[in-house]
Amino acid sequence: MPQREVRSEGQSGMGPRALSPSEFAAKWSGSTRNERAATQEHYIDLCRMLGVDTPNEADPHGEWYAFEKGAEKQDGSDGFADVWKRGHFAWEYKGKHKNLEKAYQQLLQYRESLENPPLLVVCDLENLEVHTNFTGTKKVVHRFTLEDLRNDPTEPLRVLRALMREPDALRPPAGWIPPAGWKPGS
Repeated sequence: MPQREVRSEGQSGMGPRALSPSEFAAKWSGSTRNERAATQEHYIDLCRMLGVDTPNEADPHGEWYAFEKGAEKQDGSDGFADVWKRGHFAWEYKGKHKNLEKAYQQLLQYRESLENPPLLVVCDLENLEVHTNFTGTKKVVHRFTLEDLRNDPTEPLRVLRALMREPDALRPPAGWIPPAGWKPGS
């Protein structure tokens, strides 16, 4: 799954312009679009910020990386992950200020039909949570906001890059229990 380079403004040639973390945060802090209207553009901008391919650039057939990946829920009904990348993550968006716990519960309903990805991501366009889903480990949740991305992007970028490129970098040690007050990156 090779990644193509995303060109920055001013570089020669065709291609999308990369976004800085502060540009990404400014754009999406000001957005008033609803979930349905915003999610794919939000995700594509995230890819541009990280310099990685979008689902259609990487996998035009949607076989291992796709928007709106169909999945059977535990009750047998149909569901869809907003974004899915085999061996990496399943991602569920909600509109701004919506309940991310509901989004997480939704992902749990169809994670098995999505090959039980190691990371489950929920996002309301302002807040992002990456829940680890590795076998034999305690769950860890990496949380950050657009403000975190704007003010101190180091940890959010580390988590996002691992999510896209190397999910095992977010694997908690077997039997590890976070101490009281622990925050990811500390």
